[in-house]
Amino acid sequence: MASKPMAGIRLIDLTHMLSGPYAAMILADLGCDTVKVEPPGRGEATRRLLEDDPQHSLHGMGAYFFTLNRNKRSVAIDLKSAAGLESFYELVRHADVVLDNFSAGVTKRLRIDHDTLAVHNPRIVTCTVTGFGEDGPRYQRPAFDQIVQGLGGGMSITGSGPHEQLRAGIPIGDLGGGMFAVMGIQAALLARQRSGVGQHVDVAMLDVQISLLNYMATMFAMSGEIPQPIGNGHFVHTPYNSFATADDTIVIAVIGDSFWPPLLDVLDVEALRSPRFATAPERLKEKDYIEGLIQERLATRSACEWLAALEAARVPCARVNNFAQALSDPQIRHRNMFVHLQHPLGGSTRVPGNPIKFSVDDEESFSPPPLLGAHTDAVFEQWTAKPPAHVAAGVPQQAEEETWSE
Repeated sequence: MASKPMAGIRLIDLTHMLSGPYAAMILADLGCDTVKVEPPGRGEATRRLLEDDPQHSLHGMGAYFFTLNRNKRSVAIDLKSAAGLESFYELVRHADVVLDNFSAGVTKRLRIDHDTLAVHNPRIVTCTVTGFGEDGPRYQRPAFDQIVQGLGGGMSITGSGPHEQLRAGIPIGDLGGGMFAVMGIQAALLARQRSGVGQHVDVAMLDVQISLLNYMATMFAMSGEIPQPIGNGHFVHTPYNSFATADDTIVIAVIGDSFWPPLLDVLDVEALRSPRFATAPERLKEKDYIEGLIQERLATRSACEWLAALEAARVPCARVNNFAQALSDPQIRHRNMFVHLQHPLGGSTRVPGNPIKFSVDDEESFSPPPLLGAHTDAVFEQWTAKPPAHVAAGVPQQAEEETWSE
């Protein structure tokens, strides 16, 4: 029988905006019984984003919230009230994980930090995603996606020149923090199997950006040379770049020497057949000249024509797809990566699917994002076998409790 690999794990989701909700979405997709705890009244702040935008909302639910909160249930609790806090502790006693992306120090002020929750449930795993972590000389600064992209070094090598740095088009600062939170939580759950007790997972978005520098940071440490933006080119391989055809832009990536001869056969540019271009180090010396000749040739025909010839010759290549092209790609559809998601009040739209596939626990299902507090009674009855007698209505969380991530 089909199932999901993390079925049976109970997750309390205290997150908002992007980094935390994305982590909770992945865990929910993987099968965690995910309960989104929101302040009564207006709920989590992301519910408000784009709610009045007719192009980017459905039944008053904006694209942010709609996408990030599938496969979750909503419980409305005022964590600032004594009764609400006791209700929350009751849920924690029956949970496995509590995830938040509040600013550093907020969970302690709210009395929902790991040490406090472990008194109620020693097996609880907690995770907080912040901009800079929960300690250090400057950890209490506010941070959004572009802040950590800028501080993390990756933005300095993205763009066409030293004064034209660009952030990544997708919010990799926020999304990266969410992805590493998932890994940290899963590791903590595995550790709990050995020790029998939970622990806290501290994920800093800036730490993640440094991790993603990977071998380039090591190259800097070895050479002392600060890398500069090189556009879509590469500092080792040639040709490795984007090129304009008669209509769309395509990329060609010749890594090593085995792809060079078939590329020459496809392009049929006599000047490129010079023996001095036979090896990668020699081609790199004349990168601009070689890629200039390739650009001239590619501009004479359409992207489809060139891609068909390049693919037939097994030269690594691709169209630079816009969203319509990417999301309609047959491979994407085959992998179930653009799926229909229902709204709880009716209607649906498409959202990105789950990129993690399994050979055995292969169930893929996507339940609607919840209406505020819609599952309060059901969750308490299922998790605690008690009615939510202590749940108290109240006002939404104050701004001081908002996270540093988008």
